[in-house]
Amino acid sequence: MTRLNNLVVLNFKRVGNYFAILTCRNSQENIRPALISIRDQLIKPEYVIVVNDGSSDKTKEIVEDMKKQWSSLYLINNPDLGYDISRVVKNWNAAIRLAKEIGLKIDYHMIATDDTVYPIDYAEKIMLHMDTNPSLAIASGMYTRHKPLMPPGAGRFIRNSFFEGTTWKGYYPEQMGYESVLLYEAMRCGYSYEVVIDAKFKHTRSLGKHHKFYEFGASMRTLGYHPLFVFGRFLKYIITGQVTSRIGAVYMIFYYLSYAPKIHGYDRMYDQDIRNYVRSIQIGRLKHAFLKIKGRILNKL
Repeated sequence: MTRLNNLVVLNFKRVGNYFAILTCRNSQENIRPALISIRDQLIKPEYVIVVNDGSSDKTKEIVEDMKKQWSSLYLINNPDLGYDISRVVKNWNAAIRLAKEIGLKIDYHMIATDDTVYPIDYAEKIMLHMDTNPSLAIASGMYTRHKPLMPPGAGRFIRNSFFEGTTWKGYYPEQMGYESVLLYEAMRCGYSYEVVIDAKFKHTRSLGKHHKFYEFGASMRTLGYHPLFVFGRFLKYIITGQVTSRIGAVYMIFYYLSYAPKIHGYDRMYDQDIRNYVRSIQIGRLKHAFLKIKGRILNKL
């Protein structure tokens, strides 16, 4: 059977559909290929919502030009209030509000970024996997050679039936750790998450250019990460240079240790029940790792 026939059969059997969210700021060098890679998916999004966060370059003009030939492309323009990483999640929620106003019933939403490019079968691979695994709430592909433990933020697909039933009722919590806490919320609600290893994508900019991994470290505190778990992750990143790079690992552990709890706003702590759940999961993983190491030592004696 040809590739085209396979796609027809897949679409006939499949009931899932999706929309994509893409936030950007001063992205004139990257925004067009990022959007083209979404537009050209074999399984196309019902619509794509771009949130332009006050760009002072030609980002807005590029997106508006693409809109002329792309009727399902929507654009939200924010005023230029300067760079602020905390607005990313606020912009996601603005796109979700617009999606609710559009009113179509959508099974998944995709989180894209202005610096990610996806092969044409990316959405097909992710959604086929999720369609056949109803307990799978969140999935994404890979952009590194090494499989990450958790789905990366860019390229994620989120099952909307799960998302609407979360503590935040179909929106993202507007505080640090919003990507990680959704994974723990999925487990707490009886769902799972997964990295689909044959769905690859690439970043066109280096990770952590602006905030130097402040959120990697500080959000571990807001989420209640166990100190031993954080130290283990630090050692892994220092030894391998993966995910954050070695200098990023140093930033991560520094901000974890130096974070001062806030009462309100983006830097506030998560509720105690969420922090307790996160820590309980990590204690279980630490015990499992300890028993595994102990077993190896005993086998060598």
